[in-house]
Amino acid sequence: MLTDPMPAEAVEIAHKQVSLAAEDLDANGVASVLLELVEAWGVPAVWEQVCRLLLARLSGRTAAEIVVEHALFEGIRVGLDAYRREPGRSLPTGGVLLAGAEKEAHSLGLLALAAALREQGRGCLNLGPALPWSALTRAVYRARPRTVVIWSQTPLTGRAYRLVRFARDFPLLRVYGAGPGWIEPLGGPAVRLGTLTEAVNACLAVVPGRDAHHIRYGSVPYR
Repeated sequence: MLTDPMPAEAVEIAHKQVSLAAEDLDANGVASVLLELVEAWGVPAVWEQVCRLLLARLSGRTAAEIVVEHALFEGIRVGLDAYRREPGRSLPTGGVLLAGAEKEAHSLGLLALAAALREQGRGCLNLGPALPWSALTRAVYRARPRTVVIWSQTPLTGRAYRLVRFARDFPLLRVYGAGPGWIEPLGGPAVRLGTLTEAVNACLAVVPGRDAHHIRYGSVPYR
């Protein structure tokens, strides 16, 4: 584990603090509480035990729930994106590329992983949500990463056969599917990551200080 789990009492207090700020539609308040929590407990623990659980509780069925959900989402987004960022200093990407699956609008999982990597003194190339497979292929040719993590939030975007096909087209890459959208079994060489800690460990396995510019990919176009 990169960090120890939060004690039950700390989780309960965190849920109350974040929920109160979200119910007040105070996204900045949510972000402030989140930044204090991750400094105390680390990104993986706060993401798994606080952020994911609170987001899952909001069904978005009523207007009141929708607006609270948006405040919560925005606060978490701002907090994760601001954590451990230093103006004028860029961390080595270590050959790690992050992207959302095609038509996947959710991006918090990517921001959580990027924040957890910064916590470990590592950077990444985060291309954000909803990246078409053809664009991802082009990004791989341009950036030549060693590891690619594709986030999917729902089964509508977590199409296992597309991920496996992509992984087979680039056999020199470590290709991972992260997020709850990958419900179908992933065949090799693609691998599913079940938790944020697993995702961070997979990205940290890339040797720091080295990129993949020496790797030459074949001319296989994405099908």
